[in-house]
Amino acid sequence: MTKAQKPSILLTGFAPFGGESINPSWQAVSVLEGEHIGGCIIHTKELSCEFDTSLRELHQAIDKYAPQLVLCVGQAGGRADISIERVAINVNDARIADNAGKQPIDTQVIAGAPSAYFTNLSIKRILMALQQAELPASISNSAGTYVCNHVMYGLMHMINQHDTHIKGGFIHIPYLPSQALHHPNAPSMSLDMVLSALKVIITSAIQNKDDIKVAAGTTH
Repeated sequence: MTKAQKPSILLTGFAPFGGESINPSWQAVSVLEGEHIGGCIIHTKELSCEFDTSLRELHQAIDKYAPQLVLCVGQAGGRADISIERVAINVNDARIADNAGKQPIDTQVIAGAPSAYFTNLSIKRILMALQQAELPASISNSAGTYVCNHVMYGLMHMINQHDTHIKGGFIHIPYLPSQALHHPNAPSMSLDMVLSALKVIITSAIQNKDDIKVAAGTTH
């Protein structure tokens, strides 16, 4: 097993799914391969949009790069801003089959594990940093019940059980404009704006260990 010699960050995106020809998460993440932020080198990994397989791929990448920060990114078509996920739940409930044809319904991500895990990122500081950079963002309290939640839950379970020094979390991004053309009235965000947001998130996640108390909840 080869470990990276200098501090590293792992960014993951997903393969296309649901009939899309691209996935904006991988389109954005892949651009940052090899870049340096905060004295760390960025490594990237495209995850399969498949239950279980995606977690194996994530764990292999973490083992390979020994990152201090793991930021998983996924597509949330219909959302209009950068969504910073607060919590992942121990539930698979797939509205559509994954890319391997699996469609788990009401199963656990990890049998016998806790009902939910919270990210250990300073999400309110990240939110403030994005807003100060004039990038639309919000705190999300649901990562869904599809492969994105599956990956976030698996990541936080691994961190809580084995690698408490790792900071980890999940970010959802909107469609790219080229995708929104095929989804009438769907919001979108340019690749450049997504890249700017990811750089702000990474910088904030590295610099800030303690979060702040600011209201960022929702009423429904």
